[in-house]
Amino acid sequence: MATYDSLRRQLRTLESSLDAKLTTYSKLASSIPRAGGGSSTAGYELAGGGGTEELEEEVGGMLERLRDLNDQLSRVLSTPSAPSGPSVSHAVQRHREVLQDYTRDFRRTAQNVRTALEQANLLSNVRGEIESYKTARSTTTDALLNERGHIDSSHRMADELIQHANDTRSEFRTQSRQLGSVQSRMTSVLNTIPGINNLLGMIQTRRRRDAILLGCLIAFLILVLWHYMRR
Repeated sequence: MATYDSLRRQLRTLESSLDAKLTTYSKLASSIPRAGGGSSTAGYELAGGGGTEELEEEVGGMLERLRDLNDQLSRVLSTPSAPSGPSVSHAVQRHREVLQDYTRDFRRTAQNVRTALEQANLLSNVRGEIESYKTARSTTTDALLNERGHIDSSHRMADELIQHANDTRSEFRTQSRQLGSVQSRMTSVLNTIPGINNLLGMIQTRRRRDAILLGCLIAFLILVLWHYMRR
């Protein structure tokens, strides 16, 4: 069985280690919210320490070990050969008070860490939803902008077709005015030479008369030649 002095040394060593571990563990409650931007904080680790679950299990194990050492110290002091006196009773009471303080600090810190993790996860979820909303809104905006671009392109094409149609109509009007001008000039020329129609008619009449005379002459010659050949 361990002696009184040996148990006291183990208790002081374990209390010192537990105090440092509790200090590291308590930093998580204030450090986790600053890491809430990640996708998950369940495995969040503190620089120089461990993960939340690992630290919680380690501190819990150290508290169990400290409680066991206090029980062993009580059993040792209950033996007849154990030292006694006010200083011994005060030391035992002090170790038990330290155990109670560490147990209370551990429970409070564990609750704070869980609360901080829940808040960080909630913040992460909210940020994720905001990012999803922004992404969806951006996608919708891009689609609307693309559709607007297509509509603007269609409007430009329609404007170009209308412009071409107006240009073609203007060209037709110009050509129509030019043809009307030519016709007016021809009419004016014909009006300035009143006898040109009569002259043309006389020429046509003479051409027909000459054609008839030539035809009669050819027919007469053919008859003469035919008559000559029969003789």
